[in-house]
Amino acid sequence: MDRLVHTALNSIGNLRDQRIASANNLANMNVPGFRRDLPNEGKAFYIEGEESLTSRALQLEKGPHSFSSEAGFLDQTGEQMDIAVADQGFLYVQPEGGSPALSRRGDLHVGPDGQLKNGAGDAVLGAGLVPIVVPPFRRMDVDDAGNISIEPLAGAAGERVRIGQLATVVPAADVELTKGLDGQIRTTDNTVPPPNQQARVLQGVLEGSNVNPTEELIASIDLQRSFEINLRMITNAKEMDEAGTRLMRMPEA
Repeated sequence: MDRLVHTALNSIGNLRDQRIASANNLANMNVPGFRRDLPNEGKAFYIEGEESLTSRALQLEKGPHSFSSEAGFLDQTGEQMDIAVADQGFLYVQPEGGSPALSRRGDLHVGPDGQLKNGAGDAVLGAGLVPIVVPPFRRMDVDDAGNISIEPLAGAAGERVRIGQLATVVPAADVELTKGLDGQIRTTDNTVPPPNQQARVLQGVLEGSNVNPTEELIASIDLQRSFEINLRMITNAKEMDEAGTRLMRMPEA
């Protein structure tokens, strides 16, 4: 009974973490560029006594959660401040109080300090991984390479001024990316790969999240059923243990 109960409890613990990931995906399904969190399959660990047989095996999480790299739906908004990164590239952002990170979020705006920021308030970085400062403008244009040019508000009609270039990267195949506790994408050693400017930038396009709400809702139902099955196993183990105890009880006079 001991092994059965601990196996069921371990399974319930893993199901809890999967429910957290699924709930987070559903909560961010409308966030531009959001990458769906994947369950952490973990690894089996064996509890062994000295010079004895294995008593039980438990599956425990190991390492950070991974995320889906599938592209989200590209919405043609036509807005000059909306951008998207084609294929598998990333932009660089600077969260407030955090270190540089990678992002696919392209709903841009100019903050009160003149810095170019995304919808989460993270500063968008340019060459040298420094924030891009945008002077007052009538119109902004971003080409495929991420070069930003504006028509200055105080300039002549049709005047164009290049103010910087979006830092982008297409990570190499051997670069492992993960999400930190702040939800930002970095490498496993909490750094970012250097920009290689190989990503293609699309203006007037906004990428949605890659969360499929139907799949997440179905997964939530499956997780709930698995949770109920494990609770039933614990109840059955309790009843079997009580039945065994009654059989071994001394007969009453």
